[in-house]
Parts: sequence; C-alpha cells; structure tokens
Amino acid sequence: MRLSLLKMDATGKPLRIPPEMSMYAEKHEIFDLIQTLVESLVIDKPEDPIQYMIDVLKRERIEVPRVVILGPPASGKTTVAKKLCEHIGAVHITSSRILKDDTELTRATKQNTEQSQEIPQDLWIKLIEKRLSRPDCVRRGWLLEGIPKSREEALCLQASGFAPKHVVMLQAPDDVLTERSLGKRIDPVTGDVYHLTFMCPASAGVAQRLERPDCLMEDKEISRQLQAYHRKVQGLQDTYGYCLKIIDADQPHEDVFDQVLSYILSRHRSDAPHTPRILLFGPPGCGKSLQAGSLAQKYNLVDVCCGELLKAVAADESSMGELIKPFLESGRQVPDNMVLKILTERLSRLDCTTRGWVLHGFPRDVEQAERLQESNILPSRVFFLEMSDDVALERQTLRFTDPVTGDRFHSLHNPAPSAKIQARLQRNPRDAETEVCKRVQEYRSHVAALKAFYPQAVQVSADQQAHTVFECLESGMVGRPSKGLPELNIQALSGSSGP
Repeated sequence: MRLSLLKMDATGKPLRIPPEMSMYAEKHEIFDLIQTLVESLVIDKPEDPIQYMIDVLKRERIEVPRVVILGPPASGKTTVAKKLCEHIGAVHITSSRILKDDTELTRATKQNTEQSQEIPQDLWIKLIEKRLSRPDCVRRGWLLEGIPKSREEALCLQASGFAPKHVVMLQAPDDVLTERSLGKRIDPVTGDVYHLTFMCPASAGVAQRLERPDCLMEDKEISRQLQAYHRKVQGLQDTYGYCLKIIDADQPHEDVFDQVLSYILSRHRSDAPHTPRILLFGPPGCGKSLQAGSLAQKYNLVDVCCGELLKAVAADESSMGELIKPFLESGRQVPDNMVLKILTERLSRLDCTTRGWVLHGFPRDVEQAERLQESNILPSRVFFLEMSDDVALERQTLRFTDPVTGDRFHSLHNPAPSAKIQARLQRNPRDAETEVCKRVQEYRSHVAALKAFYPQAVQVSADQQAHTVFECLESGMVGRPSKGLPELNIQALSGSSGP
C-alpha cells in the first residue's frame, strides 16, 4: 500500500507539497501509524470504525516476527528456517508439523493424507489459521516454511488477517537443485539436512552418521516438482511484492543465511512506505546515469540529473532559464544559489514528493552538500560508485557515437559491427583524454570530504557488470539509512510500479 500526500486548493488544482512534509511524516512514524490503522480496519471490519481506531491507538504496539520462507525443493528452506527461528525466537511452522497436531481438523484430513490426495484448500487454510492463532505464535511470532504454496492460499491467509511482514524466496538453477536433491543426507539424531558437496557438517561424528532419506526422489520426480513450483511462483511473487526479498541460494549457505537474517531484521516492509530519496556519486564513466535510470524505471522514481535539469530549464525560456543560459553556453559553472533554487523547485513537485527521486550530478563538493542540506533536501540513501582512474579513462576515452543512428560503441567492450560504421564514428569532445583526466581529478579532490559528510553512505564497486552494480545498489537500499533517516521501503514500490 502506498500513501499519497495530495491536497487540493479552493480551485481544485493540486498543490505542490514541500519535501519537509514527507520527511516529518517519516520522522514521527505517521506512515507506520496510518498503515497499521488501515490494516486493522480491513482485517477486523468493526461496526464502529472510529471507536475501533481510537482503541487501536491506545494499545501498546508489540511487534513479533511474521515470516514466510519460500523456494523450490532443495533450495535450503528448512536449513534457513531452523537457524532463523533460533535467532529471532519465532515458532517454526511446516506442513508436516501442522498435520501432526491431534485436533478435530487434522483428523478430518486423515483420509486425504492416507490416500495421498490433496487436502481441500478451505480445510487446509483453517488448519493454518488454527495453528497461527495459538498462544505461542501470538506471543513469539511465526515462520511459515514452504507455506503458502500458491497465490490462492496466500490471498486466503491475508483475508483471514495472517499477513507476513517479510517474505523470503530462495532461488537457484534447476540443475543445481536436482544435484542437491539427489545428494541430500539427513542427520537421524537432529533431523538436520546436509549435502556432502554443498553443505558438509562441521563435525566428523555427524558426517559419519548421515543417512540417505527414505523418500529420496528420482530425477523424474524432482523435475515434476520443480515444474509444479515454477507454475505457481509468479503468482506468489505478485502477491507478496510489497514485502518480498528474492535471494540467490546458489552460494555458500552461511552467505544465504546472513542475507536472510539481514532482511528479516530490517524494517523493510509495507507498513513503512517511506519515499526513497537517493543520491549517487562517482567519477566520470562509473555509470551514474545508467544506474539512476535503472532505479527510476524499476521503482517508479524520478530520475533527476542535475546537468540535464539545468539544460531543460535553460531551454524553457523562463526567467531562471534566461539567467543560467549564458553560463551553460560559455561552459562556466552555474552559481550554487541558482542550482539550488532549480533543484528545490523540481524536488518539491508532486511526482518527487510522492514517488521519490534519485539525484546525480549534484552536489560536487562539501560546500554544495551543506547547502543542499540547509535547503532541506535530505537523501535517505547515498551511494558512491567506485572505480580506478585507469578504468574511468578506458570507459570514457574509448567510446564513440554513430552520427547516423545515434548508437554508442566502445572500442573494447562494444566495437562497431562493421568497418563502414567504424569509419563514421565520432567522439564527444568531453571524452578526450585531457578532459576526462581533468574531471576525474576534480572528483578525486572532493570525494574524501563528501564521504566524511555522508558517513553512512554505501560504497559500491562500479568496475563490474551493470546488472551486478544494480543488484549491489538494491541490497544497499535495505541497510542503514544515511544521516539517521528512516528505513527505506523499496519493495513496497516495486509491488506497484516496477517489473
């Protein structure tokens, strides 16, 4: 759920909302409060909603874990779930544990389980609801492993008021999962799952007593289960987009668990729809524009490139445009006070205040950063894209443009497909080696002070594939905020606006 801070004036026209308003709401957890009230109203449907909300506000808010761990067979759900419950104290719920309870409902499923038939969905949902309503789950919270199995199950649970705060989906290539399934071993004493290649036990004694599972699947059965999972996984992703974290399970299990735990301990959830305000730094050629565009496209943010913004203002023939045009035409730097006035105006528009923004190209030094802060333009995340001077030079000086098609090429990484195209390529004068060296040195002269000004900024190596850099930026979004600002809920946005 996303909250829009929209107001109308007397004429019915939308007003411009100052950035301070959303930052005040974040600081005082107003977004959290409204989300809690709306969730409670939708779930409980009270006859007197006003009195109900008053009662909710009077209660002491006690947050307990509500976690779902999903993934295909052999992705490591059980290992992660057991270890996670030890850390957060939640009750570990699995399908087999629910069915082992001796209740009237479980006895009603006995015929289905004995005949290897699927339990009717309405009965299965009642079983889950009954288990999650018990005092231990209410007091300690819960972790559902492999539940729900479909979008329909997920929607039924949400309609009953059992909505997770965090959903983790493990994924790995099918060939890796098949190999893991065939090599699975069980510790008969603890029930822990191991694999002699992927996850060996630390103790030699444990390794000696490992056993092959009685129900070890064959290749065809593994393939069938994987296909069944793949048919339903997109529906689960769509349902839980507001609180979903997809984690690559094809890496050491310690790394997988660390990523899961970091996510679960974050406030990364839909009840804090804070507006992302992202600041990107980096030397020429580090890919700021590319990454800003990718973030804006996926999360429906406003991409604000300071240089492009100034050019747009200069072209619109406004009074401010006429003032800055001589600076741009002569190649001089536009005065900071003019830049800040233009930036403040742009970032105060409704698209920025309701959707969030990613800014690059400003500030260039600490003085500009201080003035940006004084103007109440406060980023919630700051990233420094790092790369060596040699790589920056290589990226910039070896790139060319086809004047006919507008396509861009690079002598090493993306050469022209033919000699004819190669012959007509042109280089931007700004990509000359002397110009690039000058801009790189200017960046280096200010970067240490900027990092000191933004001590909680995340540093990302830009000397990688663009998609890898983007994944690092996404991971940094759920970490600590810059300058002590609230946690950023980026998945709430992806559920409504991005691919």
